[in-house]
Amino acid sequence: MTAVSDAEIIARRSYVESTGRRRFVRFWRDFVRRRPLGTAGAVLIILMVFAAIFADWIAPYDPIANRFQDLLLGPSPEHLLGTDAFGRDVFSRIIFGSRTALLVGFTASIVGCTIGLVLGVVGAYFGGKIDMTIQRLMDILLSFPLIVIAIAVVAALGTGEDKIANVIAAITVPIIPRVARVVRSSALSVVNMPYIEATRSVGSGGARIMFRHVAPNVFAPYLIMMTAFLGQAILLEASLSFLGLGVFEPTASWGLMLRGAGMQFLERAPWLAIAPGVAISMAVFGFNLFGDSLRDALDPRLRTG
Repeated sequence: MTAVSDAEIIARRSYVESTGRRRFVRFWRDFVRRRPLGTAGAVLIILMVFAAIFADWIAPYDPIANRFQDLLLGPSPEHLLGTDAFGRDVFSRIIFGSRTALLVGFTASIVGCTIGLVLGVVGAYFGGKIDMTIQRLMDILLSFPLIVIAIAVVAALGTGEDKIANVIAAITVPIIPRVARVVRSSALSVVNMPYIEATRSVGSGGARIMFRHVAPNVFAPYLIMMTAFLGQAILLEASLSFLGLGVFEPTASWGLMLRGAGMQFLERAPWLAIAPGVAISMAVFGFNLFGDSLRDALDPRLRTG
């Protein structure tokens, strides 16, 4: 056998990397061309992320500064979405509220889906009592609606302006069993593949097999679930804040803005409820559109053309 030179190794590595980049570019080019609804969802997400990152420059007013001379002003060129009962600019609070929504949504979705991925892969790989124990715990969590578990967790941990981590934890917990169940079903078909048996035969440990060979092959459902749960996490955060179990004043939060609208302001100042309601709807709608299209693009059984 001839030795492979360093130059050949570098050339092969460069070829693999360039091939991966081309596949990545081709995937998203085809995604944009074939899935206009998913592209529209991606545009909504990008706009939301852009607003969250550059909120300090986009928002025309301080979102927490009270201006009692501007109470309940209607939409105007000076205040695009009017002001609230404290004289705060509603448009500025909508912009800064995207930060709260994305912080909670992305963190809860990523952490919850990652824990669910680990539990699903571990259960599928070991099987037996380990798998049965994990699945029974997941069944217990699945027996309750998402909002009920979130309320129970956040009530146990406590709420407040400085306890947004508790809100994230409350939203993370109900996500875990739903992801674990989907990932496990995909991982079960992977662990019985011949190459997994070959990997065992050469002495690879369980951890290496699970996270080097099984987990990458169930990454597609993991990514799809994470995208889908982003919208649900944002909706859950708004629901908890509306119920008084999320972030507290004066933090800008869409759910908190809905709570502050109150029945006494709906007739006099309907923009207080319409603005955050539309923001929540568009955010959830965007993530759902993008998640559904991404599922169709990554699942070979759903591909067309």
